[in-house]
Amino acid sequence: MDITIHYAFLPQTDPDAALAFYRDTLGFEVRNDVGYGGMRWITVGPVKQPGTSIVLHPPAADPGITDDERRTVLELIAKGSYGAVTLASDDLDEVFERLVAAGAEVVQEPTEQPYGVRDCAFRDPTGNLIRINELR
Repeated sequence: MDITIHYAFLPQTDPDAALAFYRDTLGFEVRNDVGYGGMRWITVGPVKQPGTSIVLHPPAADPGITDDERRTVLELIAKGSYGAVTLASDDLDEVFERLVAAGAEVVQEPTEQPYGVRDCAFRDPTGNLIRINELR
């Protein structure tokens, strides 16, 4: 049996800002951009990994949640404690400099972690934590 990661989901509260970050800053390709009822779902992914994508979705769009639950989700997103993803690059310093130059919010500069990984961290325009590991 062969199981792969096909989609991961991250909330976005501003589709244009999310698109600029993931497409223009990170260099991901846009695979789909679907609007419905004033909301947008944007699918992006690394050019060299056509089978792996991130779907940037409107938060709390599920009709099955209550208004209180929707407010809680939006509060967690605003605090930056809702969504996260870990990416990887063979040139962590180049990616870090590109994100800094683009004005991304730095959470952690490139650091050698005690558990054997060198990484850095940013927040995307929504507040999702984006960790980037250095491939070795």
